[in-house]
Amino acid sequence: MLQVKDVTITHRKDLKDLVRDCSFSLRPGDRAVLIGEEGNGKSTLLKWIYDPVLIEDYADASGSRILSGEKPGYLPQELPATNQAKTVYEYFTDDPSFFDHSPGELANFSRQVGLDLDVYYKEQPMETLSGGEKVKVQLLKVLLEDPTVLLLDEPSNDLDLETLDMLERLIRNFQGIVLFISHDEVLIENTANVVIHLEQVYQKRECRLQVARMSYPDYVRMRQDLFARQEELAANDLRQKKIRDEKFRRIYEKVDRAQEAITRQDPAGGRLLKKKMHAVKALEARIAKEDEKMAARPIKEEAIDFSFGELALPIPPGKTVLDYHLDALTVPDGDRLLSRDIHLVVRGPEKVGIVGKNGAGKTTLLRLIAEALLPRKDISAIYMPQQYEDQLDPEKTPVDFLVSGTDLRKVRITDPHASADQRRQLADAQKENGPTEKMWRTHVETYLAALRFTRDEMSHPIRALSGGQKAKLFLLKMNLSPANVLILDEPTRNFSPLSGPVIRRMLASFPGAIISISHDRKYLSEVCDTIYQLDDTGLR
Repeated sequence: MLQVKDVTITHRKDLKDLVRDCSFSLRPGDRAVLIGEEGNGKSTLLKWIYDPVLIEDYADASGSRILSGEKPGYLPQELPATNQAKTVYEYFTDDPSFFDHSPGELANFSRQVGLDLDVYYKEQPMETLSGGEKVKVQLLKVLLEDPTVLLLDEPSNDLDLETLDMLERLIRNFQGIVLFISHDEVLIENTANVVIHLEQVYQKRECRLQVARMSYPDYVRMRQDLFARQEELAANDLRQKKIRDEKFRRIYEKVDRAQEAITRQDPAGGRLLKKKMHAVKALEARIAKEDEKMAARPIKEEAIDFSFGELALPIPPGKTVLDYHLDALTVPDGDRLLSRDIHLVVRGPEKVGIVGKNGAGKTTLLRLIAEALLPRKDISAIYMPQQYEDQLDPEKTPVDFLVSGTDLRKVRITDPHASADQRRQLADAQKENGPTEKMWRTHVETYLAALRFTRDEMSHPIRALSGGQKAKLFLLKMNLSPANVLILDEPTRNFSPLSGPVIRRMLASFPGAIISISHDRKYLSEVCDTIYQLDDTGLR
């Protein structure tokens, strides 16, 4: 059994609690998904459960973890920097337990994750593997440790559709305990039988924990029903309060007017009115007690609160956004052919999804497409890479990242809540050169707040943010630009399952074109008009 008792984890930089008084227990057969919005401390909690030392450089923790003879195995969200330069063979053989397994056992483990037996002996550097290949190799190494508890941080990241099926089977059939974080709603729906929900409400000042022993779809329905009932109770109590308040107001005003009209020549009447006012005060106290019993409106954590694509100019349906030909797609060093005879045409506001096996060259192809589209003057394109660090300076703050590099002459600030006169004044102030840098910085901070960034998080270096918060920065960067062509490599890979539906609706309604890689099955079905598969013969 795995027990977590009274755990509080506090971020050392801003003294904010990520988790407070968190307790739950898991037993063999439990497949628990840990959900919550970006930056809520899910990955930190998972690291602490595996080894408290992993969070010592940025967080303080209290409470206890009881493993009761269990052996945990941990899959991190990102391959640690210390392993990037190792060859695959060195990565496996660093652990002496590798040599305790027979060739037959090694073959069985590799089959479980969809890899050939020769994977163990590859001299290829880990850093050159595709995103999905890295996940599979790391997961294989975890299985070789014979764990009884699997702690998996975003195991579905970058996996191809075939391997996602494998991962689902692995989680469902594992004989021990599984505790995992994932953005993939289909994976969660098909595997989890326990939901552990971390929330931060009241502008991230209060932590809440909900543990539900049920499937994820049942949990979502229960949560929606609970909020609907609470909303109805709160609305009904509010109506009753208005009736009580109105009744009290009439009684009070009647007695108050009578007191003002009473004369000194009527002492008996004055005493009677004094008693009546005393009774009115007693009634007010009773009403106040009834108000304390009123049902509160439900408070829930919302991930995103703004419209997407506000500055994007719509693309006419007949416009050719991309007519791309490539005779041969090779790995970046040119030594290996990945695919050939590639032809991709995108017209108008089409939403394109590209799928394919891990290592097929999807990211390489998307980079080449981005190189062709970004310099174009007839469209405005923006690129979101799979590895955020390719474009993020880890030492910059979120505000600095969003403000820097913006051509203020090409952007405009609008305020839908302002009056007509205020909107005209705002437009006049930006007519020639756009907003001032100070105006733009304030505008950016407002949007970050809509994405649930606290004031402290806005001033943190980007390296301190979660993967989901970094993804939100790219989402906001796209929204604050006039881009009408989005080039997206796994755009939903780090958004929580609660954020996912919102992100998909935003991208589906985007007025421009989207060219993307994704293995997110809900994204492919809800956002993409056309899906291409990349293999060694091209796109089909």
